[in-house]
Amino acid sequence: MAVYKQNGSNKWWYKFSWDGRAICKSTKQTNKRVAEQMESAHKASLAKGEVGIREKQPAPTLQEFAERDFKPYVESRFASKPKTLEYYCYGIKNLTEYAGLGRVPLDAITSDKIAAFVSKRRNSGLQVTSINRQLEVLRRMLRLAQKWGKIQATATTVEMLSGENHRERVLSGNEQDLYLQAAVQIAKDIEDAYQRALKGTRAARGKEPIKPEDPYLLRDVTTILLDCALRPEECFRLQWGDVRDGALHVLFGKTANARRRIPLTKRALALIEMRRPSSAKGWVFPAPTQSGHIEKSTLKKQHKKAYTEAKIEPFTLYTFRHTCLTRWAEVMDPYTLAYLAGHADFSTTKRYVHPQTETVLAALDRAREVKGGHSFGHSREKAAEGEDPSAAITINVMNALDGRGERIRTSGLLVPNQALYQAEPRPELIQYSRLQSVTRTL
Repeated sequence: MAVYKQNGSNKWWYKFSWDGRAICKSTKQTNKRVAEQMESAHKASLAKGEVGIREKQPAPTLQEFAERDFKPYVESRFASKPKTLEYYCYGIKNLTEYAGLGRVPLDAITSDKIAAFVSKRRNSGLQVTSINRQLEVLRRMLRLAQKWGKIQATATTVEMLSGENHRERVLSGNEQDLYLQAAVQIAKDIEDAYQRALKGTRAARGKEPIKPEDPYLLRDVTTILLDCALRPEECFRLQWGDVRDGALHVLFGKTANARRRIPLTKRALALIEMRRPSSAKGWVFPAPTQSGHIEKSTLKKQHKKAYTEAKIEPFTLYTFRHTCLTRWAEVMDPYTLAYLAGHADFSTTKRYVHPQTETVLAALDRAREVKGGHSFGHSREKAAEGEDPSAAITINVMNALDGRGERIRTSGLLVPNQALYQAEPRPELIQYSRLQSVTRTL
């Protein structure tokens, strides 16, 4: 049937049958020629659909895709991981605020537009590490857009920048002692200032000074980080129910492998128990924050003051984790180390182990003794002639292991402990004394 008009209407309609269905629709046009063209276009669209041809839908802009699809997706998926959600939201904010990307259709985002974004971020003073985190969010958005059918063509490849700084700082024993001494001194200064305020002029006028709630917070937190290799946020979120049987039971973390049991050293256990009130409930480190526990910002000023007064090179709280895992690696097999670190595979753990000069020299010394039969003057004992090489290694490392006499294999950066291979294969049963042997005391 050709186009037609209904009674009392000046608009043209069309009606036809397609695949046994009656299709009737108003063109909302008064021009018959235009109405006939619309009817033909509708029929052509149906025909293309039958043979698998689809009209290309315009791709949304990056900002539209972020607001309608990507942001709701990450908010629902990472609702229980505030740090991950914060990472994505921050990336979305910076990407969409840049007009050269935010207002561009997804299928029109090319390498030159990404390069312009990188240039702008560099000029604003951002480090390579920060820029790469935002590029990771962009890469994730483009891949999901292609997966969800928002763009038909292959998404542009987003390449990371080279030259990213990785955490390789490890505190020496002397730096650790200087830092902890400074942390203790800061706490004493806070207490002394409060005592002076109690006897001051304002107190005499009836204005009581505010009592410091937790002057030794920095010392306690950093000691636990240093002795237990926790991620800072894992320490901040500790609850009293997580401290039992002389160990920390980590129930929250970045991945499923973050759930683990870490035996406490004597000094870490003592500091935690000193904080336990008569009826301990809730957070181990409570604070007047939105979360109810301390955050990274809580310790920011005191941490900076501590390493400044200790006169050591600035470092982040995460350095304590690298320091602890590096020390553990000298006397622990890689399976146990990965478990205590909360990692799913050894490739991640390797990034946390940074052999120090003295460790490398000691390993080379042992290797030379096995190969050449002499110590080059480095060790206190020489391997006996004709003695089994593995026995020679055992003799040379006894003192380093506090007299335990375990046999150490040095086939890689991680130094496996042979005795642990023979023990019951349950990493959570490792005695805290093994951890204590590689941890310095206050």
